Amino acid sequence: MTGIRLTAPAPGWAIDADVVVVGSGVAGLTAALRCAAAGLDTVVVTKARLDDGSTRWAQGGIAAALGEGDTPEQHLDDTLVAGAGLCDEEAVRTLVTEGPDAVRRLIGTGAHFDTTDSGDIALTREGGHHRRRIAHAGGDATGAEISRALVGAVREAALHTIENALVLDLLTDAEGRTAGVSLHVMGEGQHDGVGAVRAPSVVLATGGMGQVFSATTNPSVSTGDGVALALRAGAEVSDLEFVQFHPTVLFLGADSEGQQPLVSEAVRGEGAHLVDADGVRFMVGQHELAELAPRDIVAKGITRRMHEKGAEHMYLDARHFGARMWEQRFPTILAACRAHGIDPVTEPVPVAPAAHYASGGVRTDLRGRTTVPGLYACGEVACTGVHGANRLASNSLLEGLVFAERIAADIAEARPPRTEPADAPGDAGAPVPLLSPEARTAIQRTMSRGAGVLRSADSLATAADELEALHREAAADADGAKAVVPGVDAWEVTNLLLVSRVLVAAARQREETRGCHWREDRPDRDDAHGRRHLVVRIAPDRTPVVHRTETAAFPPVRPSD
Repeated sequence: MTGIRLTAPAPGWAIDADVVVVGSGVAGLTAALRCAAAGLDTVVVTKARLDDGSTRWAQGGIAAALGEGDTPEQHLDDTLVAGAGLCDEEAVRTLVTEGPDAVRRLIGTGAHFDTTDSGDIALTREGGHHRRRIAHAGGDATGAEISRALVGAVREAALHTIENALVLDLLTDAEGRTAGVSLHVMGEGQHDGVGAVRAPSVVLATGGMGQVFSATTNPSVSTGDGVALALRAGAEVSDLEFVQFHPTVLFLGADSEGQQPLVSEAVRGEGAHLVDADGVRFMVGQHELAELAPRDIVAKGITRRMHEKGAEHMYLDARHFGARMWEQRFPTILAACRAHGIDPVTEPVPVAPAAHYASGGVRTDLRGRTTVPGLYACGEVACTGVHGANRLASNSLLEGLVFAERIAADIAEARPPRTEPADAPGDAGAPVPLLSPEARTAIQRTMSRGAGVLRSADSLATAADELEALHREAAADADGAKAVVPGVDAWEVTNLLLVSRVLVAAARQREETRGCHWREDRPDRDDAHGRRHLVVRIAPDRTPVVHRTETAAFPPVRPSD
C-alpha cells in the first residue's frame, strides 16, 4: 500500500454492502446484475447518470463469432494480429470462446440487435476483421441500446445506485485488503458531500481516460479516475502507453477541444473510402485490408498523408451509399455530420485521428483480480491482456461483458467477509496536493503535443518536464495560501495529471513503434526487446516506477498464483 490519498474531507456518511461497483457502462452494470443475482448486496456508484458513460457512445457494435462459417479461432487470430505481439493468448481465447454466449445472455437481458430479413443477427465488418462478426443495434447506436437494456434491468432489479458520485479513494482494512471506497456525491445524488461505501469487494468499471488529450471521442467523465485510484491504492497498471487514436473522427477545426463526434469504423466496413483532397485513396497498397486495416495502421496512414499534403485532415467518402443507406444504417452519424454543416450524402466527410481508447489499464488476471486483494477491474479501466498493443475494433464491449461475468462469479464464490476500514480518508496517509482546475487545459495540450499520435524521445521528454513542473507547483502551493480547495474539478484534474505522468513514463521506455504507440524516432518494431509489458506502480513519494516484464506474458497478480 502507498498510503497516498487525495486531499478530501473525511466521510460524513457511510453505507455497507457486499460489493460496490464503480461505473455504469456495459462492464459495471453486467457485474452488478450478476452479483445481485448471486444474492450479494450490491451498490452501483456512477459519476453522472446511469446511462452517461462511454458505452452509450459506442456506435459500431460488439464483436463475436456469431455468423455462419465464423469461429472463435478466427476471431482469436484477428485479435492477436491487431495486438501486435503483446496480447495474452489465454485472455483472448477466454474472450472469443465465452463471447458468443455472453452476447446471447445480453440479448436475454433485453438488448435488441439489428436482424436480417430471416431473423438472424445482422453482422458487419470493421477494421482488422476478416469476417462479418460485428453485431449492431439501431444502425449505429449499439452502445445506446446496450445501455438502455442494462439500465432497465438494474432498475427492474431495484439495485441500490448512487448517481452523480465521483469516487475518490480505496478504503482498506488493517491487513491491506479492500474495505470499500470513499466518494463525493455532486448535488443531485442521494447523499451530500464526501461519504463511503464499505464493502469487501470493489469493482472498478470507470471507463477510460481520453480527457487527458485535447481532442477525444470520450465523454467529459472519462478522466482516468479508476486508474488513478488504483495507483494510489498500490495496484499495478500496464500497457498505458498504448492509447488508440480512432482514425476517423469528425474534424471540427484545428483548435477544437473536448469530446468530438465519432465516425464509426463500420462506415468503412460498409465500403466507404479514405481519400485526400484530390480524391486519391491513399490506404490502397499500404495494407492488404486497405481502409479496413487495424486502427493503428489507418491512423498512421491518415497522419502520414496529412503531413505529406500539409493538410489538417483527410476525407471519408461514402457518397455512393446514397441517402437511404445513410438514413437507415448510420442515422446517428448522419445527424451529427449535418449538425456541423456537412452532408455525407453529397460530400466527403472531413476526418482526423483523435484519442479514443486506452488499451492498457489496471492489471488483472482472468478473474478480473488486481494486485490489491479485493479490488477488481473490468472494461476500459482494466488491462486483461486481451488488447495487447492495439485493440481490435468492437472487442471492447465484448471484453467488458465477458470479464464482468467472470468477476461476479469469482466474488460470488469467494464471498469475503466485511471488515472495518483501517483509517478514514482525510485523516491518515499522505494526501495528494490538488491541482487548480485551470491546469486541465495545460495537461491536455501537453499530452496532445508530446504523447499523441506521433511521439519521439524529444516530445516525450518535453511532456514529462511540463507535467513534472505542474506536479511540483501543486506540491509547493499545498503548503501556502495558494492551496486548492477540494472539489470535483480539482480532484479530476489531479487524477488527469497522475495518469498522464504514468503514461508518459511508460511511453519513454518503449523505444520502438508497436501497435498504437508510434515513435517517429524509432519507426521499427523490436521484437527482441519490445515484446515485453511495462508494468507501473506509484512509489510512496508519488514517483512512477516502471518495470519491464521478462517475457510477453504477464506475471501473476498474486504471489501464490
